Amino acid sequence: MPIINRIAEFSSDMTAWRRHLHQNPELGLECYKTAEFVAGKLRDFGVDEIHTGIAETGIVAIINGQGAGPTIGLRADMDALPMAEETGAHWASHIAGRMHACGHDGHTTMLLGAARYLAETRNFSGAVALIFQPAEETIGGGRLMVEAGIMDRFNVSEVYAIHTDPFAELGCFQTRSGAIMAAVDDFEIRISGVGGHAAYPHKCVDPLLAACSLVSSLQTITSRNVSPLEQLVLSVTQVHSGSAMNVIPDEAMIAGTVRSFSPEVRDMAERRIREVLDGIERVFGVTCHVDYDRSYPPTVNHASQVEKAVKIATEISGAERVNTDVSPEMGAEDFSYMLEACPGAFLFLGQGIGPSCHHPKFDFNDEAAPIGASFFARLVEHLQPVA
Repeated sequence: MPIINRIAEFSSDMTAWRRHLHQNPELGLECYKTAEFVAGKLRDFGVDEIHTGIAETGIVAIINGQGAGPTIGLRADMDALPMAEETGAHWASHIAGRMHACGHDGHTTMLLGAARYLAETRNFSGAVALIFQPAEETIGGGRLMVEAGIMDRFNVSEVYAIHTDPFAELGCFQTRSGAIMAAVDDFEIRISGVGGHAAYPHKCVDPLLAACSLVSSLQTITSRNVSPLEQLVLSVTQVHSGSAMNVIPDEAMIAGTVRSFSPEVRDMAERRIREVLDGIERVFGVTCHVDYDRSYPPTVNHASQVEKAVKIATEISGAERVNTDVSPEMGAEDFSYMLEACPGAFLFLGQGIGPSCHHPKFDFNDEAAPIGASFFARLVEHLQPVA
């Protein structure tokens, strides 16, 4: 596997960076210490510009190459998850209830490794914009950075990102043209009835009975309202109501998520949820209120940029370890906002088979970091060669 020799030479440094980040996870937009660590490393590497405080704790750093040319954007996410770690590693999280369970510590390390190499060699034209973003797991730091104008401000012509994959062997790249990850919408429905003594249900309007029927009815949207050839997931993930064995409550709440790829299916799912609620109100005599939040759009790769990325992935790992038609995933990514604003591509990089992302035993494989850093570096050198 042809990792760039210079990157291989400082791979032990990358491991140290990654484990430091893993021990000190931060959530959402509050990646202050993480951003401080990243900015310090970038200063040590001698990058030309470091712009901090974008979307609260986001960073865009610029490395100028040799001569005029476009600017290529490379993105990494920095935030962790609010969950307890169970890896048992000696570099495990130092902060109770927080851990890097999605590999963002590794993503940040890969981009730092590429930055160090590119700042040393400058064997490219134009410039590189290194994008370190917070809040991928929560409110969409990628959206906030795009809304802050980073694509125009730094003249980014193309943008690329890597996500670790614990379901693929180490060094295997996977991507596809078109939609690779789904849009995500969330809903919370409050059902109001009339509570009372459980021994006299006929004197109540039972919101729990309505909630139980609603959970079942919502499943018909996927099974009966969309073509089997389309892709839609509707999952009810919360049901809350009641406080005593002998009391019918006044209110019940259910919540869940909707995942889709096409705008038409996305619109249909929201419309049908509201229509089902109208029926529940009439049948059970309750009142329903829904908060429906349209969150990340689908992550849609651009064909030309996928072709370029695949060429470099093949040089790094070999054609037999590059899947150019991976099945779309129902997970979501706020890199989608950057791909709406600028042509680019999103790739998965195998780190070896292990616990899934968002699992308390997940840990990034440090052997993957030099591979990802080499991919980023070679991509820049290939797309923006020195004249």
